[in-house]
Amino acid sequence: MWLILVVVVLFTAFPPAFADLFTALLVPLVIVLVGIVFRGTAFAFRHYGHIVEVGLPATIAVFSVASIITPMAMGMTIGAAASGNITIEDGTVTSGLWEPWLQPFPIVCGLAAVAMCGFLTACYMTTRASGELVEDFRMRGLVASLVLGALTTIALPVAYWDAEPFWDQVTDPVPLVVMGAAVAMGLASLVVLWRRWYVLAPPVAAGTVALVIGGLGVAQYPYLILPHERIADVAAGDSTLAAFLIALPIGALILVPSLLLLYVTFSEKTGGPGAEAEEHGY
Repeated sequence: MWLILVVVVLFTAFPPAFADLFTALLVPLVIVLVGIVFRGTAFAFRHYGHIVEVGLPATIAVFSVASIITPMAMGMTIGAAASGNITIEDGTVTSGLWEPWLQPFPIVCGLAAVAMCGFLTACYMTTRASGELVEDFRMRGLVASLVLGALTTIALPVAYWDAEPFWDQVTDPVPLVVMGAAVAMGLASLVVLWRRWYVLAPPVAAGTVALVIGGLGVAQYPYLILPHERIADVAAGDSTLAAFLIALPIGALILVPSLLLLYVTFSEKTGGPGAEAEEHGY
C-alpha cells in the first residue's frame, strides 16, 4: 500500500523525477514489484498449504527469498538515487540500466534495508509470539540490530569513496544530528531487547528505522536525485500541486481508518496472522 502511495505521489507531484527514476532504475524497481507479488502470493498459499499439507516447503522458500530480494532491491534503488550514480544530461538519463545501482553504496543500502526489515519483524513479533518463540525473536532482533548498526556505520566511508554528492550532504549539521538520534535509538533498542521489555520493542524499533530513513532523507534534501534534480525544479505545476494537496488529506481520512481497522482485525489472537505465526514459528 505504502509503495503505491509513493509511486502516486512521485508521478503526480514530481513527474520529471518519476520518469528519470523509472528509466535509470527500471531493473531494481521491477525486482521490487515481482518480489512483492511473489511474497504476497506465497503468504496466501502458505495458509492453505498448512490445511492441505501440499507444497508447503516450496511456498516457504519462495516467501523467504522474496522477503530478502524485495527490501534489497528497494534499498539499492534508494541508495542509487542518493549516490550521484544516475547521470542526467539535457533532461535525459544517460546512465545505463545497471551502473547506477550495482555500485558499493547502493549495495550497502540494500543490505541495510534487509537488516532493517529483519530487525522490525523480530521486534514486533516479540509481542505477538508466545513460548519459546519469544526468546527466538528476541535473539534475532539483537543480531539484526547489531547488523543494521554495522551496515549504517560502514555506509559512511563507502559514501565518501563511492557517493561523493551524498557525502557532501550528510556531513552537514542537521543530518549529523538525525544520525546521532538514530544511533541513540538503536542503542535503546538493544537495551529494550536485552532486558526483555517487549512492550517497548515495537515503538523503539520503529523509531530507530524512522530516524535512519529520516537521516537519509534529510541528507538528500533538497534533491530527489543527487546531484541533478532539486525538488523545486521537478515539481508539477501549481494547479496540479494544489489539487494534489487537497485530495491527499481527503483520501487519508478514508484510507487511514480503514487500514487501522484492517490491522486490528488481523491482529486478533484467534485466527489472525499473528496466531498463525505463533502456531508455526514464523
